[in-house]
Amino acid sequence: MATKRRDTDSLVRWRREQLIQAGMPRTLAGRVARDERYGLHDLIELLELGCAPGLALRILEPVERDDAALMNGGPGIRSMP
Repeated sequence: MATKRRDTDSLVRWRREQLIQAGMPRTLAGRVARDERYGLHDLIELLELGCAPGLALRILEPVERDDAALMNGGPGIRSMP
């Protein structure tokens, strides 16, 4: 169990450093590094293309899926009878 925790901590530190190197502020990088829902490579690509960190996060913000809505054609769209 302790090994798994160490591995997770190492991964979070590595993700944080990658984000900092790409231009994300340290505090924000620490928070985002812990959230596996963000694609690290996609974030880095946006940052390297000059996207502001806050905007990059908004673009790639994880969306909570509503599988029932998706199956019915998505929000605001009715299924065909």
